[in-house]
Amino acid sequence: MNIDNLTLDIQQHIEVQAPIDKVFQAMLHRFGEGNTRPDGESLQLLLEAWPGGRWYRDRGNGIGHLWGHVQVIKPPELIELSGPMFMSYPAINHVEIKLSEASGLVKVTLRHRALGMIADDHRKGVNSGWKHMLDAIAADFVPTAAGRRS
Repeated sequence: MNIDNLTLDIQQHIEVQAPIDKVFQAMLHRFGEGNTRPDGESLQLLLEAWPGGRWYRDRGNGIGHLWGHVQVIKPPELIELSGPMFMSYPAINHVEIKLSEASGLVKVTLRHRALGMIADDHRKGVNSGWKHMLDAIAADFVPTAAGRRS
């Protein structure tokens, strides 16, 4: 194994036309209770939005999976999450979501870095997974047919 097989470094972003505080709240929702798989099924994720708060799947009946903890939160500009994420093997992950405002747009930048014995299916799927989450945030601010935002 070489270092490239043991690391992951992904960066993606979207731009949204909405107030930064509303985009931050939408991001928290999409990383928590509003999180879905691409097929629309809920991942049953919960995000406790405070330092040390858990990010986890609650499948009911005492069944769950710790994805990580809130390492840093600075509303409405930053949240950092660290932990095993969706990897149930020797790996540590750090996800940073930064929001910045310029020219009436909010840029949401996600960076995911990982170190460990990263499975090939996770390495392949993580890009589309993060893109799905970012696209869901952007979709929260797309005008509806009635002219209002959803």
